[in-house]
Amino acid sequence: MDRTTDPLIVRRLRDADRLLEVGIGDRTGVAAGLVAAGADVRATDVVPVSVPDGVRFRVEDVTAIETPDAFHRVDVIYALNSPPDLHRPVHELARNVGAEFRFTTLGFDEPAIPVARETLTDGEQRVTLYTAEPGRSRRNSR
Repeated sequence: MDRTTDPLIVRRLRDADRLLEVGIGDRTGVAAGLVAAGADVRATDVVPVSVPDGVRFRVEDVTAIETPDAFHRVDVIYALNSPPDLHRPVHELARNVGAEFRFTTLGFDEPAIPVARETLTDGEQRVTLYTAEPGRSRRNSR
């Protein structure tokens, strides 16, 4: 996904008060934009990374969280370029803290969980943002 789509994602997520970005890596534009919009933004990654001022960061593997704590208690958990193997564990974390889970994929992967799809556009810029359906996973939806 091209970083020029960051403003589209910020515009869609900016109404949430508290957000957690999973796997922030070196793509920090959305987190920075959300902080600039007045949101309380937290971020995780499996390795230490630099994050924008105002973003609280934690080195963490979200697939290994047994008991979510105050850091995880947000309105929206989001992930950019999320691989399918993370969809289910991040959705489980979101369900455990009562948050929505929104994400983009690597572009060629289908979501591994049931979702609502939303295409965000502005001129020639376009990105698909997925929102996990609450309380459902493919494993238990059959």
